[in-house]
Amino acid sequence: MRIATWNVNSVRARAERIGAWLERSDADVLAIQELKCKDAQMPVAIFEERGYEVAYHGLNQWNGVAIASRVGLADVQLGFENVPGFGDDDAVEARAINADCGGVRVHSLYVPNGRELDHPHYDYKLRWLSALRDDVTAQLAGDPKAKLVLCGDFNVAPHDEDVWDMEAFAGCTHVSQPERDAFQALLDAGLTDVARPFTPGPGVYTYWDYQKLRFPKKEGMRIDFQLASAALAEAATGAFIDREERKGKGASDHAPVVVDYAL
Repeated sequence: MRIATWNVNSVRARAERIGAWLERSDADVLAIQELKCKDAQMPVAIFEERGYEVAYHGLNQWNGVAIASRVGLADVQLGFENVPGFGDDDAVEARAINADCGGVRVHSLYVPNGRELDHPHYDYKLRWLSALRDDVTAQLAGDPKAKLVLCGDFNVAPHDEDVWDMEAFAGCTHVSQPERDAFQALLDAGLTDVARPFTPGPGVYTYWDYQKLRFPKKEGMRIDFQLASAALAEAATGAFIDREERKGKGASDHAPVVVDYAL
């Protein structure tokens, strides 16, 4: 089974590219982040015309997550246990969706950015990751042999080699120790970063800012991951980051992360 994750940075703006990518990538499941649309605006046809079922969760022009699958899509759930909200009304945002895809529990996650170290969004990010860890811990405690994978934009660069220049990130989010500790807590809960052994760094990134010619300068970040449970991680046979999809007109600022599992 080939599972991919991709922050598309607007599913409507990228619809044609997503369809073309699905055709050439041979992905069985695609976890999508940053839809930037309401449910009623979701371009469902680009998936269904290619044989994919799609489940999605979008509330407004921000955030939004989806899962497209051609190997089955069942028991769709939005969010996760005790997912925190943000803002004066503590609203739960459209940042998490999960479903059973051919016997694998696939989560599509768009972790909060954090914005700045002293911003309320940073505390929200840490609380969100903590609740996610608790949910994963409970899932695996209930079924240690469960095949599940957390796919998405984690907005954390867990190692120094995951950014192009640590000095440029001094005092910034994404590389702070509390964020890295929160990411490590997911691994400690029983998950494995399955793509990294097949795509070792340094200099291997999944995101390049649109500004300051970051992509041609190779100044990126590794913040998109697939974190798999032990039962699924042992089935991983290969992985790649489709850097080519970051090129050309109308590209997302993220590249797809693709992992093959022998199931």
